[in-house]
Amino acid sequence: MEMKTALPLSSVIDLLLDAVCVVDAAGLFVYVSAACERIFGYSPEEMLGKSMIEMVVPEDRERTLQAARQIMSGQAQPHFENRYLRKDGEIVYVMWSARWSETDQLRIAVAHDVTERKRAESVQAAIYAISEAAHAAEDLPALFQQIHQIIGQLLPANNFYVALYDEDSGQLSFPYHVDSLKPDPAIPKPASGTLCAEVIRTHQPLLLTRSRLAACPVHLIDAFGQNVLCWLGVPLNTGRGTIGALVLKSYSGEACYTEKDQDLLQYVSTQVATAIERKQLHTRLQFMAQYDALTHLPNRRLLHDRLESALMRARREQWQFSLLYLDLDKFKQINDTFGHVAGDLLLQAVARRLKQCVRESDTVARVGGDEFVVLLESTLEPEHVAVVVDKIHKAFELPLDIASHSLRIQPSIGIAHYPEHGEEAQQLLKYADEAMYYSKHNEK
Repeated sequence: MEMKTALPLSSVIDLLLDAVCVVDAAGLFVYVSAACERIFGYSPEEMLGKSMIEMVVPEDRERTLQAARQIMSGQAQPHFENRYLRKDGEIVYVMWSARWSETDQLRIAVAHDVTERKRAESVQAAIYAISEAAHAAEDLPALFQQIHQIIGQLLPANNFYVALYDEDSGQLSFPYHVDSLKPDPAIPKPASGTLCAEVIRTHQPLLLTRSRLAACPVHLIDAFGQNVLCWLGVPLNTGRGTIGALVLKSYSGEACYTEKDQDLLQYVSTQVATAIERKQLHTRLQFMAQYDALTHLPNRRLLHDRLESALMRARREQWQFSLLYLDLDKFKQINDTFGHVAGDLLLQAVARRLKQCVRESDTVARVGGDEFVVLLESTLEPEHVAVVVDKIHKAFELPLDIASHSLRIQPSIGIAHYPEHGEEAQQLLKYADEAMYYSKHNEK
């Protein structure tokens, strides 16, 4: 019986779902099978002569070159994974099985597309990592930095920022902003007219590319900006509404995001929003525990902590510091005459004026009612404290505009020096308090 002629080897290879690639010693493709077009988006003709490393995602290039050197030294690589940029800008995860032919001076490799598996694994790992970060991060800036790193393991994230929305003021703040071409916005800006505003208004993700702009409203086209290749924003949705947006941006020559990337970022954003909300709550509770709700000055508890720290430093370095204990003269009379609202506004104005009289390194605290304590660290001589006291008295010679009234008020001030008037926190506070009452009595 006559046997049929076998198919040419190249035809058999082109039937494989995995791609076969041959690269020369210079890293250029010299042969690729038909499956390469399905995986990489380029036709075989387009890939021939193309540099392998230029198709690799920049973050993976050094690792890929190291693996190539190992292969060329005779070490086979049966399970090496890296990421490639497809022709359409999408990222594909590839597992390679490769070895070197010394005779032909060629690297022969088989590429298996593992993108779906890697995405699923990465998403699960990211969700776990975000949850861990929400508990471990010291504060919101630290949390945002960790979120950036986590998302960067899922998607290209050279340009990434977190935008938070204040519904009362209608403004956006950018507590975390990394952009290779535009500087970090230092101050909040109106949300209107921005792409973030569209995400927040609709509570829906927004993916914009240059090819999609033609079908967009004019205000989105204007906000897209120059040199931008792709803009992807997803809302940070919580039980109380949309609190902001996560944004990824790419410029010319970088990756272009896809619908799959949008879905991935949106899925992760739910965990990010929960983490931000949890950290914000923790920050608010911590603030309430350490700061006065009315004046936002340190309260008695935080003052005590700072005073203890000042004592430790002073003992170690053998230096001096001082305490000022202040009480507002005739505050009750003003409070009774003009009302508690005016009294609260007066206390807030007093707090601001006191902070203007001291250094950033000093502490102004409200310890109750109309009583304040100023911790002056690293005071070399008592004469320097007298200068601060005189500055405070002169500052309060100027009237305070409170609720359409011009009010004048002066503080009585007691002074305690360490170590002259005590070597413990309570001793110093008691001495300064008694000195303040003595001063108030003598002024009457």
